[in-house]
Amino acid sequence: MPQALIELRGLTKRHSRGAVVGPIDLAVERGRTLALIGPSGSGKSTVLRILLGLLSPDAGEVLFGGVRADAADPAFRRRVGYVVQGGGLFPHLTAAENATLVARFLGWDAARLAGRLEALARLTQFPPDALARHPRQLSGGQAQRVSLMRALFLDPEVLLLDEPLGALDPITRAELQADLRRAFDDLGKTVVLVTHDLAEASFLAHRLALLRDGRVVQEGTLDDLVRRPADPFVTRFVRAQRAIVLPPEATA
Repeated sequence: MPQALIELRGLTKRHSRGAVVGPIDLAVERGRTLALIGPSGSGKSTVLRILLGLLSPDAGEVLFGGVRADAADPAFRRRVGYVVQGGGLFPHLTAAENATLVARFLGWDAARLAGRLEALARLTQFPPDALARHPRQLSGGQAQRVSLMRALFLDPEVLLLDEPLGALDPITRAELQADLRRAFDDLGKTVVLVTHDLAEASFLAHRLALLRDGRVVQEGTLDDLVRRPADPFVTRFVRAQRAIVLPPEATA
């Protein structure tokens, strides 16, 4: 039985406007991918920001490897890589400088930087001749590949992705989905992915957690959500995803 690397226990976050996320109990097994799905405002990104340490929960805890996570600990920060929608690249830095930013801050030597950058460019299928370009000279797909390289540069145990493909055109998005799944399989990372897209979630993740109003409505595989919905909201959410081809009994 795979061991849970990430555990959320009774996780709760209250916002100033009165909305509450949680309590949430979730576990992500080591080397597996969990997709957080749901409508806007359901709490997906809040959960991801708590995992990253950008927000502190009001109740409950986050465990990494059975130990309570301490976002103030630099060692913990290096265990987590983060990919944001749109890439989040610094416009004044080249693609190579963006990808190597944290490693350069930590004092990696030139040979180590070059070796790691070459390996990640190959993994993400980023063209080597584009490493000297600035973000404004990159396509949307290339910018996301640089963001992924930056997140992976220190070889973190955990990779967090917040709607990483949401702003891309359909063809580029499909290509990056295939590249991401291959990278996840090759690297064996533990991944938490936020997306609105059920088809994308089912393609990239081993398990899905559907959120609504700050709570997990149902967790399981796509087949679980389609064939064994926990409540009518699950059925409505699945039916609204027109890219999913549902079996006849699910649409009857």
